[in-house]
Amino acid sequence: MKATDGGTGVLRRSLQGFRKELIWVAVFSLFVNVLMLTPTLYMLQVFDRVMLSGSGWTLIALTLVTVLFFAVMAFSEWVRSRLLVRAGVRFDQFLNTRVFDASFEARLGGSSAKPLQAFGDLVMLRQYLTGNGVFAFFDTPWALIYIGVLFLMHPLLGWGAVVACIVLALVAVWSHRISAQRVEAANDATSGSTSFLVGKLRNAETIEALGMQGNLRRQWQAGYEAQLAQQGDAMHLQHRIQATVKFIQYTQQSLMLGLGAWLAVKGEIGVGAMVASNALASNAMRPIGTLVATWKQFIDARQSYHRLDALLVTHPPRGDEHAGQTVQGQISLRDLVATAPARKEPILKGLTADFKAGEVVGIVGPSGAGKSTLARCLLGIWPETQGTVLLDGQPIESWSREALGPHVGYLPQDIELFEGTIAENIARFAQMDPMKVIEAAQRTGIHEMVLRFPKGYDTPMGEAGGLLSGGQRQRIGLARALYGNPRLVVLDEPNANLDDVGETALIRAVRDLKAGGSTVFMIVHQQKVLVACDRVLVLQAGQIAQIAEVKVQTAPPAAPAGFANTLAGPGALKPAAG
Repeated sequence: MKATDGGTGVLRRSLQGFRKELIWVAVFSLFVNVLMLTPTLYMLQVFDRVMLSGSGWTLIALTLVTVLFFAVMAFSEWVRSRLLVRAGVRFDQFLNTRVFDASFEARLGGSSAKPLQAFGDLVMLRQYLTGNGVFAFFDTPWALIYIGVLFLMHPLLGWGAVVACIVLALVAVWSHRISAQRVEAANDATSGSTSFLVGKLRNAETIEALGMQGNLRRQWQAGYEAQLAQQGDAMHLQHRIQATVKFIQYTQQSLMLGLGAWLAVKGEIGVGAMVASNALASNAMRPIGTLVATWKQFIDARQSYHRLDALLVTHPPRGDEHAGQTVQGQISLRDLVATAPARKEPILKGLTADFKAGEVVGIVGPSGAGKSTLARCLLGIWPETQGTVLLDGQPIESWSREALGPHVGYLPQDIELFEGTIAENIARFAQMDPMKVIEAAQRTGIHEMVLRFPKGYDTPMGEAGGLLSGGQRQRIGLARALYGNPRLVVLDEPNANLDDVGETALIRAVRDLKAGGSTVFMIVHQQKVLVACDRVLVLQAGQIAQIAEVKVQTAPPAAPAGFANTLAGPGALKPAAG
């Protein structure tokens, strides 16, 4: 069964693992913010001491000490930035494997989430955690210190800074209220437009052949223009907010300076305190202004956080309780029901059957009967199921896919060969055993074909893909399914693109698998391939209409009774016991 992460807060617990780094960032933020008082103290000393005493040595000493403090402040800024960057990289490294696996799980499960967006979310979150927004978070508490110093200088200066900070805080709340929905809508529109374009580029050849490019371009352009409009609306709003914040900041700084001048004229503070009060008020408002300026990045990061956390919680890592266990290949179906979100009725309706290890089972039935869905259920990769598929008496979902993968062979209807060499594709990109690669290729009859390529098995699929026919691609996919002599093999229409030579090689390969003790399920539409089967399972309308045994014969067997529309011929099959 799948392991759990406690239900919620996967990312929150991940971030808690970086408390040490965050504590050190807080410590260096202390130095940075304390040393921010250096210009204020310097001005106070210059105006209130140097100007009165006229001592040049005092000015030189104060200047040297001030430069030293500035150097310490710069070093502290550099250290805390470096700490956050390193923590961000470690955060990415800690989660990228989980995100990779969860993205595959989400794609496999047909999730409404966008798995391809997960790594973009991870990058967005990492960038925000190492940016100015986090520094502002650590700096904001120090606004109280600056305001406290202003209160010590004069109560009116302190209250003026309090009012300024409250106004900026209200602006931050106001900007969140009016911008959050627009920014989220713009981000969703961008993601949708990109997904649409990527999906169409995957089928460029079909689009070009059928002259669909213009129609699809108009459809994409409509969505893209809506995306541009929403992005423009969000950006205009952000610019208005930033202009408002700048107006408030500049106005408040001038008002604070005017207040300090008024108090200096009345003789309640000195000239140095007047100038210093302006600097202190600016320091107090600086982190709040930064929070407002980085509000869009905060909204984006928050969206990324919630999407990523939901993805990791919904798709936790699988358990490994069966790691190292030998696979025999016995399959049992117990009230198996398979559904799909777009269908009112189940695709498979309560299938119950047992299949012995080492048995070859042909699956036949009319189109839409649920054959391909059953094939995926047998492998545990159909997302919406009820009931149970047992492998060697254990639910197949409880097996770790990495542990089970080498013991499973699968040939889907749509053959997907990946970027890499022919040998790497056959070996499933695992640690390659050349003898096993050649053995799998020989079983499917493509060994001589591969050797005719200039680079043989080292030919990249990018070069070979255009030279391969549909049947050759299918036989390479079949060789991949047979690599390593898996104990459970599921072949979905393995002879769909094969000629007579290919079908002969397929039958021979299936018989070799049976001789080695492998359990094989084949979805077939052509009668002669059933000669390699022990039993035939007939599916009709999502139910098992019949399970029949195949009589030993050299000629291709006929179809079971009641299935003349798919496989015609005399009764060469007899009902299986039970």
